[in-house]
Amino acid sequence: MHNKIFVLGIDGMPYSLMKSGYIQSLLPNLTKLCKQYNLHRMNSVFPTISSVAWTSFVTGSNPGEHGIFGFVDRQHNPFNIKIPTSRSRRKPPIWNQLPQDKKKIVINVPLTYPPEIINGYMVSCFLCPDIHKSTYPSDYYKLLMNMDYIIDVDTWLARTDQKEFLRQLILAMDKRFQITFELLNEDWNYFHLHIMETDRLMHFFMEYLTERKGNTYTKLIESFFRKLDQWIEKLIQAIQNESAIIILSDHGFCQIKSEVQINLWLEQQGLLSLDSDRNLENYNENTICYSLVPGRIYINLEGREERGTVKQSEYNSVRDKIKTKLLKISDPDSGELIIDKVMYPEEIYHGDCVSNAPDIIAHPKNGYDLKASLDGNKIFNRSALTGMHTYDDAMIVGIGIDVSAVSSIEQIYQVIWEDMKHEII
Repeated sequence: MHNKIFVLGIDGMPYSLMKSGYIQSLLPNLTKLCKQYNLHRMNSVFPTISSVAWTSFVTGSNPGEHGIFGFVDRQHNPFNIKIPTSRSRRKPPIWNQLPQDKKKIVINVPLTYPPEIINGYMVSCFLCPDIHKSTYPSDYYKLLMNMDYIIDVDTWLARTDQKEFLRQLILAMDKRFQITFELLNEDWNYFHLHIMETDRLMHFFMEYLTERKGNTYTKLIESFFRKLDQWIEKLIQAIQNESAIIILSDHGFCQIKSEVQINLWLEQQGLLSLDSDRNLENYNENTICYSLVPGRIYINLEGREERGTVKQSEYNSVRDKIKTKLLKISDPDSGELIIDKVMYPEEIYHGDCVSNAPDIIAHPKNGYDLKASLDGNKIFNRSALTGMHTYDDAMIVGIGIDVSAVSSIEQIYQVIWEDMKHEII
């Protein structure tokens, strides 16, 4: 049991990739830790999205309890697409659950904008639109500005200048660790540092990691991972003697075979009806259902949705029909079925927020990235993205703390709580 726990989140780092010889050669220090303290595979959440997974981690609860189901959500009446923030979270995070006299430091964890009042320091995540609003205490942003801190890298660079995108990822990661070492000098009991840049890199360069595809980007990609490993080595040396340490990811990654535009598919099936401007916010009353990423489907239910026309008495039969159709979607090139499973919220969630959950959650087979664009007319297409999230390939390793019983990301909260319990009582 410890008075100090340090959590290092490496967003999207797959367990399977950490087992590959190539990545181990780029991350020798992390690999050594994983071998010495036993690397474990764990599950993410449904839907497999970083904001949902990290919220499940920090609250120790499922989406039906904490109320976060994606990076975007919908207000059903009046209908509106919105972006959930820390204010949308319906369960308190661990930094607010620990006693007030415990010092907390939280850097870059998804869904920490706006920053919360804590006994310590908080630096917001990529949702923050303005560095002046990025910190608690509110004036701490001045230090960030002085060191040219990067809230998030512009992902559009990955489409226009990939070399510069990779350079910016390295720079942003450096800034995260630099501010971490500044704050390590403060008094703290719970410290959570989140590295988002791994996720950003794998979304656009996954084939370089799985296929060892080499070209002009390879050196920069390898430099990124070597720099990450050097920072981890320095961090462990600084805190290992006085802290328990958890290093984890929130999901895995795999290469994309195709993106699948579920709203276009729903439209083709006669389940989604759009007006001429083809804006989801203006779907019309002939609509049976609509989708938000990834694979979240909402029934246009009478009495709940602003334009609802599906009667409550038809709700279950409509869901069953849509489920049957989803499970038959196949790749037009290979003939492969693309949906691994279709779930209803009452089957996988519990809690006061289940009523806000999607009515259907479609989970794809690896390689088929479920999207919700209404542009164009191709259900199966490709973009600049080459990597997608996977559910059952997250990783975790504990140093000075036993995480061997953890099988899913929401269970780690209790491990941390139990480890610090003697200090809390």
